[in-house]
Parts: sequence; C-alpha cells; structure tokens
Amino acid sequence: MAILYALVARGSVVLAEFVGTSTNASTIAKQILEKIPGDSDTHVSYSQDRYIFHVKRTDGLTVLCMAEDNAGRRIPFAFLEDIHQKFVKAYGRSIHTAPAYAMNDEFSRVLSQQMDYYSNDPNADRLNRMKGEMAQVRNVMIENIDKVLDRGERLELLVDKTATLQGNTLRFRKQARRFRSTVWWRNCRLMLTLIIVLLIIIYIVLAFVCHGPLLPSCV
Repeated sequence: MAILYALVARGSVVLAEFVGTSTNASTIAKQILEKIPGDSDTHVSYSQDRYIFHVKRTDGLTVLCMAEDNAGRRIPFAFLEDIHQKFVKAYGRSIHTAPAYAMNDEFSRVLSQQMDYYSNDPNADRLNRMKGEMAQVRNVMIENIDKVLDRGERLELLVDKTATLQGNTLRFRKQARRFRSTVWWRNCRLMLTLIIVLLIIIYIVLAFVCHGPLLPSCV
C-alpha cells in the first residue's frame, strides 16, 4: 500500500510535484487536470490499471495523488487534505499568481516526506480514523481513465453531495425546532385563552345563581 506520485496545481498549472516511481503518472495527472471541468470544489477518484488517481480541489487549488489500488481512499484523501493545508499555509495568496513549478524546489520535498509518512507509518491511519471528518470518507466515483481518454470524452465527475445533505439535515433540524417552538407557544396562548373564558363563564354562572351582579352577594 503506497502513495507513489503527487502534485499541487492551480487549474492546469502545476506548481509542485513529486514522482516516487517510474511510471507515466505525471502525464496522466496533467491530462486529468485539463479535463476536470468548472471551478467547483471536487473530491473524485479515477482508476488506471492497478493504480487510483485521487483528486481534491478546494478554492481553486487542486491536490492530486496516485496510489496503489489497495490503499483504499481514506489514506490518500487524508494525504491530500494534509498537503492542501500545508501548501496554503506556506504560500498564501501567491498560489493564485505563481508560474508553473514555482514552488517545486521547496515543496517537492514536503510531498516526498508526507508520501512516505502516509504510505508507511501506521499512525497515519490511526490518526485519520479518529478524526472521522476527512473528505476521503465521502463517496466518490471511479472512472476508468483508459476508456475515457481513448474515447476522447470529458471525464465524468461525481458531485460530492454529502455536504449538501448535511446542510439540508441541519436546516431541517432548525426548522423542526422552530416549528415545535411555534406550536408550543400557540398551545400556551390557546390554553390561557380557554382558562380566561372558563373563569368568565364561572363568574357569570355564580353571579346568576346568587341573583346579583357581584359574587360577594352570595355571602
């Protein structure tokens, strides 16, 4: 189980990359960058033989890695999340204007170190199991890159619906709480009104029974 290749890019402009094995991973990765449509945030994976390319795009910054297929998704996406945070922290706003490979000399070493950590250190898996909120646990689509590239068709992406579902659930809970509160207050007002009406009726009945307009006449 290993992560063998990684890059960081703005659109199709590669800012840093590291190749840990002799493959055509770099070529395929750049083809993926060119074919990912739009600017929306993305969590997606693509298959290529016994390798999987995992892609995380957030706020216009794309982090991509190639891992062996037995690596699963949790570890590769934890790696991508880690790399994204480190890259943004290190370079800030300059990532929006930097030319190709501007950060490669420095950040390729970070890619190499983190690839080794997430590939070989068992603590990497334990840590990310505990977090439980990493993007890699979301459902992503697997597309066969060979088929897509051979047909010349645009890579199909699976829109990550988890965040939308969570947002809808939160809004539903808030609406449900507001509805329960509204019903409770309405019931309180109704009960108070009924009590007042009942007291008025009792007063009128007692006044009528005592043959007088006021209740003290019964004494």
